[in-house]
This record gives sequence, C-alpha cells and structure tokens, in this order.
Amino acid sequence: MADEDSGTGLPASLETAWGLRERPAKGPRPTLTLPKIVEAAVTLAAGEGMDAVSMGRVAKELGVSTMSLYRYVTAKEELYILMADAGVGTPPDPSAGEGAGWRELLTEWAYAQRAVLMANSWILRIPITGAPVSPNQLAWMERGLAALADTGLEEGEKLSTIILIGGLVRNEATMAADMMEAIMKSGVAPDRVLAQYTNTLRLMTGPDTHPAVTRLLESSAFTGSGEPDFQFRFGLDRILDGLAQLVAERAR
Repeated sequence: MADEDSGTGLPASLETAWGLRERPAKGPRPTLTLPKIVEAAVTLAAGEGMDAVSMGRVAKELGVSTMSLYRYVTAKEELYILMADAGVGTPPDPSAGEGAGWRELLTEWAYAQRAVLMANSWILRIPITGAPVSPNQLAWMERGLAALADTGLEEGEKLSTIILIGGLVRNEATMAADMMEAIMKSGVAPDRVLAQYTNTLRLMTGPDTHPAVTRLLESSAFTGSGEPDFQFRFGLDRILDGLAQLVAERAR
C-alpha cells in the first residue's frame, strides 16, 4: 500500500529504499532490517529460482516469523521490486571517454544491462507490474536518457528509445536464459543440442516445401558468425541505425 501521508505515492518499503525513512536514533538497533530481508530473498532467488521466494521461506531463512516481515514489506510484490532493484545495482560509469557520442554511450548502456540480466537471470522471472520507481532502476533510466541529451530528440522520443532498446535487451536475455535452462534440464551439451536441432530441420524440410529454411541450413547461420554476441549486436545496430536517421533529421 502507498503511504498517503508522504506524498510520494510509494509504499513505505520503497521510501525506505530511497532513504526517506530513517531508523529512530534512540533505542536498540533492530536485528531485522529491510536490506537483510532483501538480501535473503535475492540469495534464495539466485540459488533456487524465483519460485522459491515467498514471505514464509524468506522468514525461515532469516530465523524470524513470517508476520515480522510485514512490518517492513507489506506484500510480496513490493519485495519483488526491491529484489530487482538490488539485482540490477547501480549502472557502471561510462568507460567511453569525454566527448563520446550518443551511439557509443547507448551501446555501452545496453551491453551493461544485458550483462546484469545474464548474470542474474532470476530478475527476468519477476513480473513487470509498473514503471520503474526504485533507486537503481531510476539510475539506469537516467543514464539511458542522458546518453541522448545532445541528439535533438524530443523527451518523449528519448523515452521511447530507451524503452525500445531495453525491450531488446530483456527479450534477448530471456531467450538465452530459457534456452540455457532447457539445455541444463536435458543434460545434453549446448553444441550437441544445436546439432540435433539442425539435423531435425534437415530431415523435416526440403527445397520444395521450405526453400527459405533450406537456404538457411546451407548457410553458416547455425555454425556461428565468429562473434558470440552477433544476434544482439545485429539487433542493437539496426535500432541505432534507424535512430541515427532521426537524429540527422532533427539536426537539419
């Protein structure tokens, strides 16, 4: 529930994450804190997946009653938001030198997001229930918008740009996580899975029924382009190519 007195419209737990609610200076320091709750939940998700995360299980890991958690987090959905915020962390400082262009900055921003999601794939299992409102999520949003500061784009266009690129990042990371999970469950090596798939396609298709698929199989598409991130790079570059045309139009 949102705290009606604060005016932020945020739940008390998120206000605490923003540093808007402080522990009273007097009195004993509590053994249970919001950061400890979030840390325990993240540890569960990283080790056993999001299905393992419940208020009861987190309480058990902390050695407290389930009801004691509700003093800090009023709903599981709030805990999910805080977990995702902890998982993505703060965006890294741009490594591009001073004067780097918007394209270089956005590329670095996109790859940094992708790296975080690939390393913490449990974040992808958290449903998106609204626009970002947590500290780290807003920091990522700020970094993406800032990369477009000198493009001449309207603010709505900047927002649409980072949503589009963020969607590419999330979709690519989700597919990679899903495929890896399926491969792990099968117990078959990744290269063997791909070989089985291409063999199945060759047996089930042919130039008369599936000429386009046949041409694909005859190419090197499934054997690799030499660049591990080729598909992601290809998609990102095509988005940025289109954006470059719009930026050029704004400059004229």
